[in-house]
Amino acid sequence: MKKAYLILATGVIAISFAAVFIRLADAPSLVIAAYRMTLAAMLLVPVFIKRRSTMPENLKRTDIIYVIFAGIFLSIHFALWITSLEYTTIASSVVLVTAHPAFVVLFSFILFKEKPGRASVLGIFIAFAGVLVINHGSFDFGSTALKGNVMALVAGMAMGAYLVTGRHLKDKLPALKYLTTVYAVSAVILAGSVIAAGKEMTGYSLPTYAMLVLIALVPQLIGHSCLNLAVRMIPATVVSIAILGEPAGAALLGWAVLGEIPRPVEIIGGLIILGGIYIVMRYNRPQVV
Repeated sequence: MKKAYLILATGVIAISFAAVFIRLADAPSLVIAAYRMTLAAMLLVPVFIKRRSTMPENLKRTDIIYVIFAGIFLSIHFALWITSLEYTTIASSVVLVTAHPAFVVLFSFILFKEKPGRASVLGIFIAFAGVLVINHGSFDFGSTALKGNVMALVAGMAMGAYLVTGRHLKDKLPALKYLTTVYAVSAVILAGSVIAAGKEMTGYSLPTYAMLVLIALVPQLIGHSCLNLAVRMIPATVVSIAILGEPAGAALLGWAVLGEIPRPVEIIGGLIILGGIYIVMRYNRPQVV
């Protein structure tokens, strides 16, 4: 169990770098999302080919459908979340996209009959309270911002669906096979979206390309891969709540890299989030109903 939480912590730290790298990448949001998934898939393919002979070929039609849906949910998540930053503030976008734990709880209850215990529910509310404290006074629901806020909220829903879908496949597909396939499906969808939107995949500066590689390597390949491994070991609700640590980590990295000093409410909110995460991770005992 300690190994699972170490993997989970590594994943949360890695995804915390995403916002900083995206800020430093001078490219359209949809292009950033496409590069993120395409490069991640390309980095996994050689490992997948090397180890393919040791992987059981036990895919059923329903499993293939689940893999495709996981790729769809993941592409929707990144396309909408990164694009939402063009229309609304980072604070509003992050707090809305981190609504996915509520959707994970809902989907886990509907699909797997997992009823969260009272302590878990309390931890969820405490963690959300911390997110709200961090973003106090930062919400902007103007006409343009509303579009971005809706995108971020739907992106959170897509992440919840993605995590729950991965939970369904944890006993049917090896992690490497699952990640490689899902990332490839997501990459194809996002690349097609870039073409459909008339965006260019080339012509950017060298620093931007460096950021695109880092986005694929750190928050995606390391971060999300660790989260996928963790969700196979511990309940999806716990993984989803732990991801709420991303705003606190991103704030610290923004301070160190971009010189964005966190406000007192951000520090207080971060501590509240960590408290909520601890309660869920310490006392989560989902009941089957």
